Amino acid sequence: MKGHIFKIFLFAFAASMPLLAAAGEDSVSENMLVTAVEKYAGGKADEASAILKEIIAENPDDDAAHYYLGLCEVMNGNTDGAEAELRKAVQADTTNFWYRYRLATLYSMTGKEELTLAMFENLVRDFPKKYDLYYNMVELYAGSGQNEKALETMSQIEAVFGKNEMTALTRFDLLRKMGRQDEAYASLEEYNKEYSSPQVLSLLGDRELSMYNEEKALALYDEALSLSSDYTPALLGKAEVYRMTRRYDEFFGLIGDFVRDQNVPAEGKCKYLDVLTTSSGQNFVRIFKNQLDSLMTECETFYPGDSTVNFTAGKYYYATGRGEQAKARFRDNMDRYPSSLSAAANYVELLMYLEQWDSLAVEGRKAYGKFPGETAFLELAGVGEYNLGNYREVINIYDEVLKAAEADSAKVLQAYTAIGDMYFKVGETKKAFKAYDNALEVNPDYAPVLNNYAYFLSLENKKLKKACSMSKKTVDQEPGNATYLDTYGWILFLQGKPQEAKPVFKNAIMLYGGKENAEILDHYAEVLFSLGEYDLAFLYWSQAKAKNNGEIKDLDARISLRKTQMNKSKK
Repeated sequence: MKGHIFKIFLFAFAASMPLLAAAGEDSVSENMLVTAVEKYAGGKADEASAILKEIIAENPDDDAAHYYLGLCEVMNGNTDGAEAELRKAVQADTTNFWYRYRLATLYSMTGKEELTLAMFENLVRDFPKKYDLYYNMVELYAGSGQNEKALETMSQIEAVFGKNEMTALTRFDLLRKMGRQDEAYASLEEYNKEYSSPQVLSLLGDRELSMYNEEKALALYDEALSLSSDYTPALLGKAEVYRMTRRYDEFFGLIGDFVRDQNVPAEGKCKYLDVLTTSSGQNFVRIFKNQLDSLMTECETFYPGDSTVNFTAGKYYYATGRGEQAKARFRDNMDRYPSSLSAAANYVELLMYLEQWDSLAVEGRKAYGKFPGETAFLELAGVGEYNLGNYREVINIYDEVLKAAEADSAKVLQAYTAIGDMYFKVGETKKAFKAYDNALEVNPDYAPVLNNYAYFLSLENKKLKKACSMSKKTVDQEPGNATYLDTYGWILFLQGKPQEAKPVFKNAIMLYGGKENAEILDHYAEVLFSLGEYDLAFLYWSQAKAKNNGEIKDLDARISLRKTQMNKSKK
């Protein structure tokens, strides 16, 4: 269990002082008990326990000594010992509320739901005027799925103590949890006939708004605001009515008031502005860019240097195509909060999204210097170096990752994969294959490595049996991956099996998006050409030409050669 019950377990020393009367008439024993309680209150549970055990040795029926010894055992984490001592205290004095209450909360803390419920039910029976007990019962019943009993207990609370906002909202939450939505809102409407509450009125307003009854919703929000003019949920609900009914001047006027409200924390304002700018659609943001800019500016002016405001504004400026303004906010956060990992991560990641590769390579390394345990910064620097064409720098970076994260198999796997890919880029295939072998020692079924390894072997037209075996594994794992199908089909073709390769390529192109990839189209055309299906082959070569952005450098020359070969074969 959690929440209300646990909080009560942490009681103040002063609240327990009346129990000292139970220590008996023996002045020595009573003085020892006072000393033990003082030790316990000072956090010295072991010293208190030693004294309490002396008292119990002299008087085994001393209920107060057992009680405080039980509390000492709780402090020391010995819940079994605590339960035994608290049970003895309760047995010695069954009329003491606190003994029974602490034992009930201990049962709750140790997950003994049935015992907890039984204890609280008895406490409610014996102490019907203790208000908090009823809410304990509601929480316990709800936590154990006994929602009907929780509702019955709510009715008891209202019968004994009368209705109030807490009972109305608790009943509402219970009914919604039970899936009885209409009944839940009906209960709020019933409460609203007798009493006034900004929260209840706002919830009813939200309900009407969800059903597009904008005028009813607006009336409820206005009533809530008449009770509490700065009640944020009602103000935002009213603003939403204005937005939905396209009364944009009034909408932005209200949101401006919200942003300027000193009683609303920066975090709440940022959360709303973030939702507004990310969920309202691109057209809304484009049309009302000036108004949204003004809101962001006001928020930044109101909270200069606030990290949450900077982050929200940065996200907004990036989403609206103003990368340098976003960069300035994220940079400001990183400079103001140099010990913040998230501030550094946000800035470095933004550089990646902005494709500022030089800065990414530099700042990624700097961030890793400040946070040496976070190899992700090194990897981001590697992204920068890769896009700059500095493949050997990428190798150096991942060598460093290997040293820093040798106990992390996932990072080791990624590092060897990247190193293998980079060695192939610089033409050192033996080192590339060695890195791939190291990666496969970590995970023999890692599809990206199996695919690249197999494809690079096929480019060298050697060890095709090994390449085919590896490629087949990737296709078995991900039969809908067009890249893996391309590799597998191409190796089959190189092995002299064009008939087997043809359906593999057909699936890749027809079913899994391969028609968008020039290389896959080219490979399929070669397979078809080898099978004498010339018209279809040149159809796919024409598609490959349309998609080729220079990655297949000899495509035009090879198509011309194939046309010559075809003409010769037809003679």
